[in-house]
Amino acid sequence: MYTPPPFKPDRAASLAFAEARGFGMACAWDGAKPIASALPFYLTYAADGTPRALFHVARHNPLVKLAGGLPSGGAWLLAVNGADAYVSADWYVSPDQVPTWLYQAVHLTGPVRTLSGEELALQIDALSAKFEDRLLPKKPWMSGKMTAARLDAMKKAIVGFEMTVEEVEGSFKLNQHKSETDFAAVAAHLGVQADAGAQQIAHLMRQARPDVFANQTNELERSVP
Repeated sequence: MYTPPPFKPDRAASLAFAEARGFGMACAWDGAKPIASALPFYLTYAADGTPRALFHVARHNPLVKLAGGLPSGGAWLLAVNGADAYVSADWYVSPDQVPTWLYQAVHLTGPVRTLSGEELALQIDALSAKFEDRLLPKKPWMSGKMTAARLDAMKKAIVGFEMTVEEVEGSFKLNQHKSETDFAAVAAHLGVQADAGAQQIAHLMRQARPDVFANQTNELERSVP
């Protein structure tokens, strides 16, 4: 991943972003072309601190044949994207600007192994628990609510994987390199867009450089057409 220094988050921030997002694109090379699938995942850590990403796919997914590095011997990529938004050059206070796109993204790279049946059973519950927790106070769903026969059939239809994350790359492009005036102006314009992604980027910009907005009034927001 190409990341200019102003946009490069540290390793801990990149992993925290990936874990909070919990959804990405798993990509592998089959020797002739890339194979990719969008999927949910969660992170765990080995005793030495090495991150591990766990996920599963349908048994007939072409990725199943590529676990263990075959046939190319290469690592897999798990690409995790967050909010993104277009920025018009007209939104800057300074002249001679160009349009750009702001976003957050993290790439996790490493070898992948296939989980055993027992490991897959644990993964199913851990993965659902991760996202069921977001629905509290709803009582969490667990695989135990299914009949044994139906659960067994569903487990046979999927294959679980564990990626040992050897490389963590991130890019949080939020206009951090711009002047305070330009940074505040772009955040204000993004904040009044109807698009949810634009509003989220505006929120992230305020979190990234709170000093810029410490003495701001609402005049700038009111002036945005």
